[in-house]
Amino acid sequence: MKTPRHFSMIRGFHLADFFTLGNAACGVAAVFFTMLYVSSRSPTYLFAAAAMAPLAFLFDVLDGMIARWRHQHSPLGRELDSLADVISFGVAPATLGFAVGLQGGWDAAALIYFVCCGVSRLARFNVTAEELSQGGEKVAYFEGTPIPTSVVLTAILAFAAFQNRIGDALYGGVWTIGPWNFHPLVLIFVVSGSMMISKTLRIPKP
Repeated sequence: MKTPRHFSMIRGFHLADFFTLGNAACGVAAVFFTMLYVSSRSPTYLFAAAAMAPLAFLFDVLDGMIARWRHQHSPLGRELDSLADVISFGVAPATLGFAVGLQGGWDAAALIYFVCCGVSRLARFNVTAEELSQGGEKVAYFEGTPIPTSVVLTAILAFAAFQNRIGDALYGGVWTIGPWNFHPLVLIFVVSGSMMISKTLRIPKP
């Protein structure tokens, strides 16, 4: 009797990979909580969405620690990690930013830019990982800031919500530039995205 293919795939996972899936689950939960906030305007959902970011970061740290502890590194694990990070530290923060009021046309363009930078950053890392590891298992440094640094953006948005500075009361107000509105606060996403794709920033990998 053959083992179903999906069970066979799961047996190929290492322990660290399940923590990576925990990271992805937190990102999806953050998006769901954000949608609940949009439909209900209950701040409980907004704070729950924001709380998923540090939890996802914890899973992200743990999966790396476990992989090093058990000496289990694989291309599958690296791809899983990147896909999970795109959800938790790319799509989820952008979705939260849009929900709290960054909804002008220029804001949307900036949020899309941020997510695209995160995707590009992770793709570049995966392609160059072997070169950057200098023949070993461990990558020596990051080119550009790692995408999990976007937890800082989520913290800023959560603090703004705590102060009731969302919607029309967002920090920096709102400007009308050409046909669209622009909230200066969205520039934190632009800066974060630009730092992720920078090739001049080299950050030692722990």
